[in-house]
Amino acid sequence: MAKAVKLADIAEQVGVSTVTVSKALSGQKGVSEEMREKIKNLAEELGYRSPSETKRQSAEKQYNIGVLIQEVYLDKYASFYWKMYQEVNKRAVSRGCFTLLESISRESVLENQMPLLLQEKKVDGLIILGDMTKPYIEKIEKEGGVPVVCLDFYNDAVGLDTVISNSFYGTYALTNYLFSMGHTKIAYVGTVGMTNSITDRYLGYRKSMMEHRVDVPKDYVIDDRDTKTGRMDLEKYYKFPKDMPTAFVCNCDLAASYLIRKLENEGYRVPEDVSVVGFDNFLYPGLCDIGITTYEVDISEMARRAIHKIVRKIANENYTAGVFIVDGHVVFKDSVARI
Repeated sequence: MAKAVKLADIAEQVGVSTVTVSKALSGQKGVSEEMREKIKNLAEELGYRSPSETKRQSAEKQYNIGVLIQEVYLDKYASFYWKMYQEVNKRAVSRGCFTLLESISRESVLENQMPLLLQEKKVDGLIILGDMTKPYIEKIEKEGGVPVVCLDFYNDAVGLDTVISNSFYGTYALTNYLFSMGHTKIAYVGTVGMTNSITDRYLGYRKSMMEHRVDVPKDYVIDDRDTKTGRMDLEKYYKFPKDMPTAFVCNCDLAASYLIRKLENEGYRVPEDVSVVGFDNFLYPGLCDIGITTYEVDISEMARRAIHKIVRKIANENYTAGVFIVDGHVVFKDSVARI
């Protein structure tokens, strides 16, 4: 183990007393600015830590935090969840912790296979990033042996601690915006029931439609992905209604980009003929030439809250239990036009 650097070590190299070094590092008077800067630079170079800082760092425990995510959420394009994981990792490092990422297949989830991170007891706590099946979450909670926090989805049957974005009021606000732009024939794009967030966003859309006393035809709720694999399919889904809507509310920006591609392929112009809104404010560059009006999710704050919860759960400290909803805001771009 390397020997701890002392004030005397710095004083000897600079050629001053330890009192001068102490004053320089603590910001006291009696030291010229030139000498103060020289002492601070040397202290940083040698890796000096004050007794109070050393005590604080030694009191903070370092934990290994597992992050579990389904492979389908990382599929094909740089994913919204990659960005969220990067934020989680950054927040963990700032707390002196480490993250270990495990992606798990949809088949393994359906078969209730315990993640390797838990089988091999490599982590002190687990963040589940993105929706899983209820039986799988319950298995992890009962048999995993570590504290668990859910991120970007919730499961009230299990009652786990959860951090989610404001999906319900996000799409409620987006749908209200479309009404303010003169639209009334508004459809929803997203396979309802596939994930909690897709369903919550659908319910926010329905709240706005109900308040504006507009009925929703059955074919105005449009599937975008397979319920078993979770993968989007432009050929199999995205079926337009007979009575063409003037606007679409999409469950995410990726779904919105797929929809815009199909609209353009069938001769519709966005936003001149049809308006489109998304959700997340995250899309891989090059997927869409039009800036999509959307609801931006505060990924940084969600990651901070998730790390705060899991660290406190591991340490058995007080924290705010239950579901924590993080607000975002509407970002106005180019995909909506007034009728």
